[in-house]
Amino acid sequence: MEAEAQCPYCGEPITLWIDEGGGAAQRYVEDCSVCCRPIEVWASADEDGEASLTLRRDDE
Repeated sequence: MEAEAQCPYCGEPITLWIDEGGGAAQRYVEDCSVCCRPIEVWASADEDGEASLTLRRDDE
């Protein structure tokens, strides 16, 4: 599943790919495709399959 978000470091829009087979709630670290800094990603899906993302800086 593709999801759009904003990097918490550089503020640029980024596209994240969420593994639908990974469960309803996931947590992982992915580097920003623009500034290459590590982003902590919290992803969950509602009953309709819509993704909800929370992005945090890895240094928080």
